[in-house]
Amino acid sequence: MTQARPDADRERIVVTIDPDLEAIVPGFLANRQRDLTTIEACLKQGDLTTIRLLGHRMKGDGGGYGLDQISMIGHHLEEAALAKDFGTLQHQQELLRDFLVRVTVVYKR
Repeated sequence: MTQARPDADRERIVVTIDPDLEAIVPGFLANRQRDLTTIEACLKQGDLTTIRLLGHRMKGDGGGYGLDQISMIGHHLEEAALAKDFGTLQHQQELLRDFLVRVTVVYKR
């Protein structure tokens, strides 16, 4: 399994979102960036409970913001934490990092 590497020069991920969410999506993405830092620390400490909770929240919240990819990553984080699958946890962490680096949000109806 090849891990994605965050690279701003790679192709952008364009996500079209309802303009009614324009005021809150940047904060949501900033919070996911903070989650990424937390996940990294939790992996070093073996804190799978926090990762599971973060994944569960991402799984539930991502779609509501029009960011289904965040929901999928959250789902996989939650499942991997429950299974104590550190390889998958690290892979999902990298996918989240890559997504946050490359995502471009477009607001239109």
